[in-house]
Amino acid sequence: MNNIVLLASDHNGIDLKNHIKEYLQQYEFVTIDLGAFAENGKVDYVDYANQLCRIISNDDASKGILICGTGVGMSIASNRHPNIRAALVHNDFTAPKCREHNDSNVLCLGSWITPAEQTINIVSNWLSTQFEEGRHIKRIEKLNPNSNGIVFTNGVFDILHTGHIELLKFAKNLGTKLIVGINSDSSVRTIKGNDRPINNEQDRKKVLDSLVVVDQVIVFDELNANSLRESISPDILVKGGEWTSEEVRERDSVSESIRIKIYPLISNYSTTNIIKKIHESDSWAKKH
Repeated sequence: MNNIVLLASDHNGIDLKNHIKEYLQQYEFVTIDLGAFAENGKVDYVDYANQLCRIISNDDASKGILICGTGVGMSIASNRHPNIRAALVHNDFTAPKCREHNDSNVLCLGSWITPAEQTINIVSNWLSTQFEEGRHIKRIEKLNPNSNGIVFTNGVFDILHTGHIELLKFAKNLGTKLIVGINSDSSVRTIKGNDRPINNEQDRKKVLDSLVVVDQVIVFDELNANSLRESISPDILVKGGEWTSEEVRERDSVSESIRIKIYPLISNYSTTNIIKKIHESDSWAKKH
């Protein structure tokens, strides 16, 4: 879905929309043109903004580009929709910044304002720039009027098991957005030895990303997640284990503004035990 780009315009943006579409198709983007088309005559920009934004709001696509004469009408119409962060961009500087800081998912352009060549640069920079996460996550979440807060938890999550799943489900139920920090491969080796992790950081991230309860996964290099947690500044921190919330707050220097919830360990579930069973099974098979 990340390579799908929705395109729409009013009658003033048709030529520029077609120019952008030709450019994107050269770079293996899947473009879906929602109109308007030349035969439509004069149209209302609101109709096309609404159609594109409904698709993105429903998670059927992740990014869209809207064009009218100035881009202003499209941006006003777009930002009335839930989960839409439409950015009106007329210059090269704003294009990456609205992705880095604002996680914009709709780009609004003005066919009367920006020449076609510069527009292509804007589109290229916008699509190639990633959201910086960190301190910006909490600010973005505040745009959601139904937000119950950001929940954060962290760990290695090497071989996912029932204990992990239950902790993540518990964490998600506490807020609107669940962010999971996972140790990089280098930090796991430092903590657990050179034979770990079993699965590399990108595979571990993909598995967690595929879970419905997880909204975002961030890989960190430090031995603990303190710096990442501070940059996110979540409303709730979830930890699993036998530590009390007071002990966790003192041990990890957790701010008093962050609530701490402890999910008890589920007995007989651990990655270490799973690896041990695999080794025992392998040894038995070799003997027999």
